[in-house]
Amino acid sequence: MAASNADIKLFGKWSFADVRCDDISLEDYIAVKQNSHVFLPHSAGRYSKVRFRKAQCPIVERLVNSMMYHGRNNGKKLKAMRIIEHALEIIHLLTDLNPVQVVVDAVIKGGPREDSTRIGSAGTVRRQSVDVSPLRRVNQAIYLITTGAREASFRSIKSISECLADELINCSKGSSNSYAIKKKDELERIAKANR
Repeated sequence: MAASNADIKLFGKWSFADVRCDDISLEDYIAVKQNSHVFLPHSAGRYSKVRFRKAQCPIVERLVNSMMYHGRNNGKKLKAMRIIEHALEIIHLLTDLNPVQVVVDAVIKGGPREDSTRIGSAGTVRRQSVDVSPLRRVNQAIYLITTGAREASFRSIKSISECLADELINCSKGSSNSYAIKKKDELERIAKANR
């Protein structure tokens, strides 16, 4: 018998029941609803077959997939899962909140809402500011969070899990110590200048 959705907990610890997505525009793109409650962020689903299918991929799994970048880590999903598991533990110890909620808040706050695109004709390139679609905001937030954690842990005494936990906590608070928030502010500032 399949477990009822109430008792599906991520890594057997973190409940999805009380996780809310406060941003209306992103709630269809951050998968924490009923049918994306998972025990492990490893569903082996084919999310890249169809355009926009990846929006249905559980948000924690997308974070895991984003962790396994840079040639030496390609395809090491179990390693990435272990990193995420430890990071969620650290987040819980530091904040006493549900770490899944912290991840969702970080993704909501980490993606730029306005960006600039290149409009070029005959050699002259100018930037034009554009609004960012919700899916791209989610994608960019996940990318910036994992890149920030990766850069912070490189050649440092801190483990990647600790750096990822710090990044997620800072990002969910909107603190400018976070790499993702810094990048987001920078992109939005450039876009504002190019309106």
